[in-house]
Amino acid sequence: MTMTNWTRSEIEGREAWTGDSGLLSVTVVPELGAKAVSLLNRRTGREWLWRSGKPLGGKGFGTPFGESDESGWDEMFPGINACAYPEAPWQGEAVPDHGEVWSLPWQAETDADGLICAVEGKRFPYALEKRYSFPAPDTVRIDYAVTSRADAPFSFLWAAHPLMRASAGMRLRVPDGLDAVEVSYSAGARLGAFGDVRPWPEAAPGVDLSVVEPDAGRHAEKYYFTGKLKEGWAELDDPRTGEAATFRFPAERVPYLAVWANYGGYGGHYHVAVEPATGRMDDLARAMNRGEAATVAPGERYAWHLELSVR
Repeated sequence: MTMTNWTRSEIEGREAWTGDSGLLSVTVVPELGAKAVSLLNRRTGREWLWRSGKPLGGKGFGTPFGESDESGWDEMFPGINACAYPEAPWQGEAVPDHGEVWSLPWQAETDADGLICAVEGKRFPYALEKRYSFPAPDTVRIDYAVTSRADAPFSFLWAAHPLMRASAGMRLRVPDGLDAVEVSYSAGARLGAFGDVRPWPEAAPGVDLSVVEPDAGRHAEKYYFTGKLKEGWAELDDPRTGEAATFRFPAERVPYLAVWANYGGYGGHYHVAVEPATGRMDDLARAMNRGEAATVAPGERYAWHLELSVR
């Protein structure tokens, strides 16, 4: 484990914690869903996380994500799209847009190993915890665990939502053998409708999903690779500078991979998100019906991790 200093500060009047390995630093704001607002390669000066320019924060629990600052790295849990939980004992309970935890304040504290952030569910009985540490100077690791407070099995979707600064020509690398994607959203239906399957990376004539497009103000897509992953990794690299951000995660616990690529077609924003996920296709009810959601047993714990390395 790399020796890391964690320092407390304020950002826009809110408590923030910054961990610094000497080569990589990450800044987390516990009050705002324990989101990360900075991921800085200190060697090159490159800030990987995108900011919208809007003031940090939103309009409170259960409000649409688009009414928040829409910046940085949020956690989406226990769902992504707004829907109703489909099974007893929570049948009909509303799952908010982008889930519950991004709009809730988290508790945070440091110990000898890193920063621990924790939150309790509001409409559903669970506790979610994440621990930040630096296993190497160029790598931040987040260990996650959801603990059930329920007397019945609880199914969920979790996905990382790191909005990364984009520039035309950056490339998305994924494991060999991934050759098709399923569309969750496509501005102007460029890739079709929800549920349509397209080849990877050439999804349509002139559309190479593995290459970041210019900020043209027209296109935005969210898609999942079909099926479960055999290898848990993905990389966003910049061939102009030789820099890259590599995500690694256990495929047996986080078996799906999604990508959100916004080239100005949604909100006029320009960013890309690599989104490892425990379930598929954003809608929790649909994922449960298709057997593509994670489940934690009553009183049990479901744990996973995510590492991000920069070069």
